[in-house]
Amino acid sequence: MKFKILFILFFITSFSSFTQEVIEEDYSIKSQFDKIYRTSTTYQVYKVIGKDKYQKLKINVLDSLKNSKRLISEKENLLKSERENIQKLNTSLNKTKVDLEAALQKENSISLFGAQLNKITYNIILWLIIIVLALCLIFFVFKFSKSNVLTKEAQRNLNGVEEEFDNHKKKSIEREQKLRRQLQDEINKLRNA
Repeated sequence: MKFKILFILFFITSFSSFTQEVIEEDYSIKSQFDKIYRTSTTYQVYKVIGKDKYQKLKINVLDSLKNSKRLISEKENLLKSERENIQKLNTSLNKTKVDLEAALQKENSISLFGAQLNKITYNIILWLIIIVLALCLIFFVFKFSKSNVLTKEAQRNLNGVEEEFDNHKKKSIEREQKLRRQLQDEINKLRNA
């Protein structure tokens, strides 16, 4: 039993030694300053830092500053190129807007005798012309039909007058012939008497 307890105890301690986590060091400038401050020695009221630690910190800080400057330079170049792209896009957008306005104006207008007219104005003028021509057509059709009616009536009247005149002429000829016979009869009576 003691052997089992010892074995379990040995087993647990061996696992605990293997399971120790490896602590990763933070290499940021702040953590390096904190580490130097913790590991520095004290001389009277001052903190003393070793030269090798100071040199290592200096190199790390300069590297960090160099990387930061490089990163800032890259970001500035990227920002500059993006600003140029934005300026080009704005120029292109403005040109597109002008072209769109010109196209819309051209689409919404019609050239009539060299003058650009709005489509609404053009439609109003066109419909006014159509209405005026339709009214003129109606007026002339009315006048023509009225004249046609008057002409037919005048022709009927003329035909009636001609028939009446022919009848009158026939009656006149008959009367004249009758009067001539009577005259001739009277002349013959006077000669024979």
